[in-house]
Amino acid sequence: MGKELLLKVLRHEQTNEIPWVPFAGVHAGYLKGYTAKDVLVDPDKLYDSLLEVHKLYTPDGMPIVFDLQIEAEILGCELMWAEDNPPSVRTHPFEDEMVDPKTLPLPQETDGRIPMVLDVMRRMKTAVGDDTALYGLTCGPLTLASHLRGSEFFMDMIEEPEYVEALMDYCADVNIKMADYYLDAGMDVIAIVDPLVSQVSPSSFEELLAPAFIKIFDHIRKRNAVSSFFVCGNATMQMQVMCETHPDNISVDENVDLIEAKKVTDQYNIAIGGNIPLTTTMLFGNQNDNMKYVVDLLDRITKDNLIISPGCDMPYNIPPENTIAAIQAVKHTDMARDMISGYEAADDTLDVVLPDYTALKKPMIEVFTLDAATCAACTYMLAAAMLAKDEFGDDVDVVEYKYTVREDIARTKKMGVQKLPSIYINGELKWSSIIPSRKELIDEVKKYM
Repeated sequence: MGKELLLKVLRHEQTNEIPWVPFAGVHAGYLKGYTAKDVLVDPDKLYDSLLEVHKLYTPDGMPIVFDLQIEAEILGCELMWAEDNPPSVRTHPFEDEMVDPKTLPLPQETDGRIPMVLDVMRRMKTAVGDDTALYGLTCGPLTLASHLRGSEFFMDMIEEPEYVEALMDYCADVNIKMADYYLDAGMDVIAIVDPLVSQVSPSSFEELLAPAFIKIFDHIRKRNAVSSFFVCGNATMQMQVMCETHPDNISVDENVDLIEAKKVTDQYNIAIGGNIPLTTTMLFGNQNDNMKYVVDLLDRITKDNLIISPGCDMPYNIPPENTIAAIQAVKHTDMARDMISGYEAADDTLDVVLPDYTALKKPMIEVFTLDAATCAACTYMLAAAMLAKDEFGDDVDVVEYKYTVREDIARTKKMGVQKLPSIYINGELKWSSIIPSRKELIDEVKKYM
């Protein structure tokens, strides 16, 4: 069974096959004609959509909900909803005041959308839980702390380290509470999803943030369950410190070279998962592109402690046939290799014209993101850039280029952007996968005034 295959890999046992885990969040709704909001607030529509994922994509493991705002909403963040994306955090209740974390409550089973999620978890456990490992996802402590505190949290890491440690510890307790609810509802894997880990230095992670993650993963292990540490963006430099927090699995996206990252996780006997590109391959590619990516990856990587999956939460309107092609490459690799023999992807990159940066009359801040509406790391990178508008108004221009838009993909490639998210000023790279503090940003922009 697929469930046993996946759990064996997460327990670092030898297997003859490689498990497949599609991270079909709001994309599950797309398969049934529902909006993103439909499946994130309506238990029947969510359940209906998940059954369709199970039928169409034959997963070895699958998440119930991929929404990193559930905890934030309960704790006072206002959300902005979309038809084809999970909601994003619009307000940060602690951005004007460092609220004492010791005074904060922990989420209860009856709070917010938790009852809906638990209801669907129990129903899915009954329906498919014997053959499919079910994932309970919760927003990791760093991203949750940033949701609560906003961009000020990155300045806190420099100026208020004790407060950062206290807030991280509280957010870890939130994660533990959610993990317990999800395990009690029958989940097999608890995934701590923390996109912002890729945006802090390994030294900052180790000094200020690691204890919170260790606390969470050790608790999950004490519950005799398995864990996954899910990070987005270029977390290459953070791989070792992530391993040292004791997860059973680390999942990464296309910004990370999976083959090189696996060399690190193998040293710690941790399973690694990923990293089919979400937009260039799954969204805008064809069936051959998806098969070729997976086959090429499997031909170059060691097979133990390995899970194949999309790089992150799947975009809403990915063509189902592309996902099915990826499945075929995982489950029937030799057949897929024969099917794509000699195939070369067509270069359909659009031609774009870059600005004449030398002729600009005011600073131009360009933020290259996956999509600030869906990627938390991108949300806070864009928010950092927008601080320049707060400071200088119309004396600066700020623009976002999204890797979910064909023209923006072409611009990203033409600029030679290596990591997402990144900030450029007048065509010069300033921050790559590291979110600047307000002072750092303002001081740098002034150089171009």
